[in-house]
Amino acid sequence: MTITETPTASTDAAGVAADAQPAATHWTGAPGDSPWIALARELVPTLAASAPKHDREGTFVDDGFALLREHRLFSMLVPSELGGGGATHAEACAVQAELARGCPATALSFSMHSHLVAAQVWRHHRGLPTPVLRRVADEQLCLISTGASDWLESSGTASPVDGGYRVTARKMPASGCPAGDVLVTSLRWDDAPGGPRVVHCSIPFANDGVTIEETWDTMGMRGTGSHTVVVDDVFVPDSAVALVRPADEWHPVWGTVVVAALPLIMSTYVGLAESAVERVMPLASRRADRPETVAQVGRMLTRLTAARDSVAAMIATSDDLRFDNTIDHADVALRRKTAAADACIETVRLGLELGGGAAFARGPGIERFFRDVHGALYHPLPAAQQEMFTGRHAL
Repeated sequence: MTITETPTASTDAAGVAADAQPAATHWTGAPGDSPWIALARELVPTLAASAPKHDREGTFVDDGFALLREHRLFSMLVPSELGGGGATHAEACAVQAELARGCPATALSFSMHSHLVAAQVWRHHRGLPTPVLRRVADEQLCLISTGASDWLESSGTASPVDGGYRVTARKMPASGCPAGDVLVTSLRWDDAPGGPRVVHCSIPFANDGVTIEETWDTMGMRGTGSHTVVVDDVFVPDSAVALVRPADEWHPVWGTVVVAALPLIMSTYVGLAESAVERVMPLASRRADRPETVAQVGRMLTRLTAARDSVAAMIATSDDLRFDNTIDHADVALRRKTAAADACIETVRLGLELGGGAAFARGPGIERFFRDVHGALYHPLPAAQQEMFTGRHAL
């Protein structure tokens, strides 16, 4: 795991850029010659051009997703022997950070697809069957997750019938669902023999019983299209069921999902915070002669470093999706997620303050990033739940 910082401007004695340009804040997370990172950087200007409009109107970033599909980023993480791009986990995380510089909503929605692919790649490395990976590579399928709201208990209903289950649910948020091909979700089977269980399964969006209610109208990440997916008495064949587990209990599947997913998700927020810093520095430099400005710039960059380091540690310990899916590993990843979320939010908050009234206006985009970065609070696990999880596990 590497962090590259290349000077882009001369600085004065206080460390503030003399020509109103910040020190470079690109967080590579992978070898500098990665074609995937280079591609992501090329896409940033196009994504940035439409991001404000999607935020203003609350519309899904469909053009961003079309761009990702066109460049085969959906199969970036799929191993090359299965027809994919063969990117490493670190490369994929760096791509998330780069895309967020252009459009955080596109990047965050994409991370929801990418983390499902990453979990399957983990299975592939273990020699377990992963037929969906070849389909993602061949068809550029977009996978949509509902795991954020399901966690251990899940929701909805699943009833066993011949050959499978009949399922009904309302799943929200489901980021990227307007572009989804396959819903990866779970349902409760409350009257199962031996106690409530959870059925993990995949449901095609083309199914007649699957619809989308446009319920996403939020403060930030407005372009993610994280609407409600309605599943109305849909038949799920046994072949589409990945797992049936006890409800309300920890299962190793979460050890896989947490460690594969959180680095990808939180890399998005690191890229967002980096971009906010770059937008703030020209505004802050106008008051570089004020001692408080110098101190606040130092504090902002310190918090950015903390965010990067927390996510970098998550990526390093994922061992390129070859980690052991233990509860100990998941617990540490969840702690680092909380640390990274706090640091990203504080970085952008300090930037908003440093930029003064100009940053509070919509023009520079800093206020939009301030709203977007608060999405970090809601990914599993929110801080209060994470601290309970960590405390109980430790005791």
